[in-house]
Amino acid sequence: MRIVIVGLGVIGGSFGMALKNNGYKDVYGIDKDINTLKKAKDMGIIKEGYEDGRQILKSADFIIISIYPKLILNFIKENKDNFKEGAVITDATGIKEMFIDDIVKILPDGVDFIFGHPMAGREKKGIDYADDKVFNGANYIITPIERNKDENIELVENLVYDIGFKSVKKIGSKYHDEMIAFTSQLPHVIAVSLINSDEEGRDTGSFIGDSYRELTRIANINEELWSELFLGNRENLLRTIEKFDEELLKMKKAIEDNDKNILCELFKNATFRREQL
Repeated sequence: MRIVIVGLGVIGGSFGMALKNNGYKDVYGIDKDINTLKKAKDMGIIKEGYEDGRQILKSADFIIISIYPKLILNFIKENKDNFKEGAVITDATGIKEMFIDDIVKILPDGVDFIFGHPMAGREKKGIDYADDKVFNGANYIITPIERNKDENIELVENLVYDIGFKSVKKIGSKYHDEMIAFTSQLPHVIAVSLINSDEEGRDTGSFIGDSYRELTRIANINEELWSELFLGNRENLLRTIEKFDEELLKMKKAIEDNDKNILCELFKNATFRREQL
C-alpha cells in the first residue's frame, strides 16, 4: 500500500515515524517546506518528498492529511483530479463540522474520505518534535459519513491500531465537535487563562509544583492552529466555557461565604466523577 502524508509537522511526522517503525515502507511526504522534506527523508520516515504532490498522489492508495483545518478544503479542491480511483483519504484535524459537507460535495465518486482524529499530540510544532510514541495507548476517533465504505473504515481502524492507538471510537461529526470542545479545547482555554492571569514580574517559577506544571503544560500552544480550532468550533466552545463559568462561580461563592460544606461537596463530586473516567 502506497501511503502519502500531507503535512510533515509534529503530527504528520509522528505518523511517518510510527508507520516506518511498524512495517509500512512505501511512505511519501508532501510539504511546502523543502527543509522539512529533507529532514523527513534523512530520518528515513519517507522514501521521497514533494513540494507539489500532483504526481505522487496519482499513485497513492492511502493519504493522511495533517495540515491546518482551513487548508484541507483547498487541498482537496486543488487535487481532486489527481486522486486515483479507489484511494482512501483521512485527516488528523480536531474539528469536523466546519468542512465535512464542503469536502463531500467536491470529492470524486471513486475516492473515500474517512474523517479521523488522533487524540494525541505535542505542544511544539514542526517535524523536530515528531515522536511516534505519542500514539501509544491513545484514543482515535472516526466520524463516518454515509458514503464511506465499511472496508475503508476498517482499513483506517487497522492502520491506527498497528501504529499504537489503543481504541477507536466511531461517532457523528456533530457530537465529535461537541465533545472535543469540552475534552480538548476547554482545557487549552483554562491553561492559557491560568498562565495569563499571573502577575507580571513575579518569580512564579520558583513556586510551581506538579499541579501547576501539569495544568499549564498545554499553554505552550501553536497559536495559528488553535485559533482556527477555537473559531471553527465557536458555538460549542462558547457553551462549554459558559458551563465551566457556572462551576467556577459555585466555587467562588462557597469561598466568599466561608462555606466548607459546599466546598466539600464540590470536591467529593469532582473526585467521584474523575474516578469514573
